[in-house]
Parts: sequence; C-alpha cells; structure tokens
Amino acid sequence: MDKQYKVGVVGATGMVGQRFVTLLENHPWFKLTVLAASGGSAGKSYEDAVGSRWAMTTPMPESVKKMTVLDASKVEEVASQVDFVFCAVNMPKDEIKALEEAYAKAECPVVSNNSANRFTPDVPMVVPEINAGDVKLHHGIISNPNCSTIITLTAINALRKLSPIRDMVVSTYQAVSGAGAGGPIELQNEVDALRAGKTYAPKVFAHQIAYNVIPQIGGEQCDGYTSEEMKLQNEGRKILHLPDMNVACTCVRVPVFYGHSESVNIETERKLSAKEARAILAQAPGVQVYDNPSEKMYPLAIDAAGEDQTYVGRIREDETIPNGLNLWIVADNIRKGAALNAVQIAEELLRRDLLGVKDRTVFIKK
Repeated sequence: MDKQYKVGVVGATGMVGQRFVTLLENHPWFKLTVLAASGGSAGKSYEDAVGSRWAMTTPMPESVKKMTVLDASKVEEVASQVDFVFCAVNMPKDEIKALEEAYAKAECPVVSNNSANRFTPDVPMVVPEINAGDVKLHHGIISNPNCSTIITLTAINALRKLSPIRDMVVSTYQAVSGAGAGGPIELQNEVDALRAGKTYAPKVFAHQIAYNVIPQIGGEQCDGYTSEEMKLQNEGRKILHLPDMNVACTCVRVPVFYGHSESVNIETERKLSAKEARAILAQAPGVQVYDNPSEKMYPLAIDAAGEDQTYVGRIREDETIPNGLNLWIVADNIRKGAALNAVQIAEELLRRDLLGVKDRTVFIKK
C-alpha cells in the first residue's frame, strides 16, 4: 500500500494505550502521529507522562519517547492531525461516550476499546474473524468487545459452522493487567511486600491478589452476576447475531500478569465429537490448537503472553449432557483481547475503503 494513514491514540498513557503504541510502531499502513491523554499529561513528553507506569514487557519505542502528549478533550486539535483514532481512555462511561461522539462528529473515525458505545444502535461491535462485514454499519465509531468476549468467540466461532450453539457455561481466570496499568504494579508490590514480611494495602483490587484468587470482577448487575460476567452473553449475542444465546459466566481475577484463561462448556444442536472440533479449530483464523494432555501440552497463560493467537486445548466431550464440549482457551488479554483486535478492525476498514471518510456528506447520525 502506497499511502500510510495518520493515526492517533487517545488514552495513550494507560495499559491498552501503551499496547497500541507498541503495535503501531512499525505498522505498514498506519503512522502513529498523535498521542493524547488527560489534561494532567498534556504538554509532557510521552516518556514523562507515562513515567514508571510503562507496563509492557518490551521497552518503550524510541520514536515516541519525546512526542508531546496532547489533551484528548481538545477534539479539533487532535482530529485535524490524523485520519482516525484509537480510543482507550479511562473515565466515566458518559464522558467516554460524549468524547467518542465528538471525534466522530469532527469526521475523525474512532475505533474504541471502551464499553461506552458498544450497544449504541449505529455502533458495530466487531471481532474481525467473526463479523468483519459489520464494519460497514458504522457512522464514525466502531467498538471492540470486552477482552473475554473476544477471546471466547474467536475460539468457538468455527464450531458453530458445524452446529448452532445453544448455550455456554464459562469460567474466566483473568490476568491483573485486565484492571489497567495499576494491576501488574499492585501484584508485584504485594509479592515484594509479602516476601519481605511486610503488609501492603490493596488499592486496585478489593482484596490481596498475590497468592490469591478473587471470584468477582465488576459490580453486581443481574441476579447475582457481575457486569463483567454479563458482557459475554450480551456482547456475544450482538457479535454472533444470536439474540437468544444464553451464557452463564463466572469471572475470577488471578495473580497472573498477562493472559486470560477460560474454561468453556458449549452445548450444540447436534453432537460434535472432540475429533471434529479439533479439526475445524485447527483451520480457524486467529486460532491455534495446542492439545495433547498426555504429553502435558495445553495452552498456558505464560506462553500466550505477547502472542497474537487464541490458543485452544483440553478439547473433550462433556459426558453430562448429550451435545456438550469442553474447551480450555487462553490468549493475551491486552493484545487480541484489546489493542490487536482494534488494529485488525482498522485494517478491515481500510480493506473495505471505509477509513477515508473525510469527504463523506453523511458521517454520523445527527
């Protein structure tokens, strides 16, 4: 491709914003032109604005260290310098919604990693391996689903080509990086304090996370289920175009830095053998089967960290129901579960000639 599109990252100093920066460093189609964040970071160099909160396992790219961070709320200033933005700001939902709509109305498309607009009627929610065609429905904003939703659906989507999925029961074991840049810092600080015989008062999590698991992510929302747990059902219905799909989910925070793991049980309309499932998953885009338990081969969070693929193993038939399958699924929650999926959405927009929207007469519904 001859042209490089100018890209901004709004919310560039946070965990997902940092991952956007590393993914865009040498992207062949996109040139990282603007870094924007809250007013408190505006005017600083990116290196100074992030400070000790750089959470990636790779060093900060030299090309961004001295870039001046702009104020994300100054929409016209940011929008005038880029073709589109990725948004990963951390603020109340109503403020995120208003900010993203302001960028869209300024004819600056938004690929959002936030939940604020996921169920706005004219905002498609996309996992490119599943519903790439939905990007054509956008009017300036396209949403990433939740990290666990992306990981689960990427893995199971191929199976529904063999038989429709009726129900799912999912338990997620989510890394501390899912809570933002402060999550890994808190885990490390707790480990260091406990090793030294000291105490450490949790700030990010409700309880100690070091050497512990916390069986609640998100606030209570519906009949004892948390907001995080309901996302998988509600977002899954929109992405898969299955309005009646039922999901029972339990989300657990575990002391792992990167990589969400999931135990997934699905019930299909017809019986699928484990052999059938392995065969079609091995061909699925974005999926890698790693399944030989007799040789202690199955996906591990530590191996998925830093990788783009969604790994599936422990594929076996459920003997408690006629048409059930059990799977173990692992992926990097900050890459495929967040920034990478958004970059793939932008790539899909480009392939379909939906990024060059500056000359559209109708851009966003008024």
